[in-house]
Amino acid sequence: MEVRLQKYLASSGIASRRKSEELILQGKVQVNGKVITELGTKIDIEKDEVKYNGKVVKLPEDEHVYILLNKPIGYVSTVTDQFGRDTILDLVKQNGKRVVPVGRLDMYTSGAIILTDDGDFVYKVTHPKHEIDKTYTVTLIGIVTERDLQSLREGVIIDENYKTRPAKVKILKIDKEKNQSRLMITIHEGKNRQVRKMCEAIEKKVLALHRAKIGNIEVKDLEIGKWRYLKQDEINSLLK
Repeated sequence: MEVRLQKYLASSGIASRRKSEELILQGKVQVNGKVITELGTKIDIEKDEVKYNGKVVKLPEDEHVYILLNKPIGYVSTVTDQFGRDTILDLVKQNGKRVVPVGRLDMYTSGAIILTDDGDFVYKVTHPKHEIDKTYTVTLIGIVTERDLQSLREGVIIDENYKTRPAKVKILKIDKEKNQSRLMITIHEGKNRQVRKMCEAIEKKVLALHRAKIGNIEVKDLEIGKWRYLKQDEINSLLK
């Protein structure tokens, strides 16, 4: 994984990022034995050796990573797959750490999913008491009625005898020519394939399903199949 040299120094606790830039310009930093004075220089944190004032600089071992991935269709959100299918871990190998998904998205659902190597974070975020909102856009075959919307908002029966908790539902588009409806649905439960089952309960078939947001964290500016690190305020918002 490549990062800018000043970010690496800051993450290692040497100095703030701005101060680290000054240290580079002063010729106090070496990469693989060579003095670096050019800002913006990138290093491979797995391969390159960085020294400050002659001492090797390393990231703290307990430095956790928190990744937001815009998952494509066709990938399973598990660590391994017994059928040899592509997993989302294949998409984030460059981060250089062993991470696990925080929750799941089924193979045919795209959108926001978080991965981390912080087990405490996984436990806290997935615990039912946190009730973190997950917002989906869903395209359905058929025109939804006001009764359909009310059913979703009040809760429907799935898995034979489980009634879902009230959901927020908004119509995004009705296309009568194509006989399709596009909705935004927000839930804070995590039942397996829940949104699909909720739509089945109102007798509508799902054409496309995309998770747009986890809490307030969106993937609208993240290309499908790409990922980024979460910002500290985003991490904090999920732990509240």
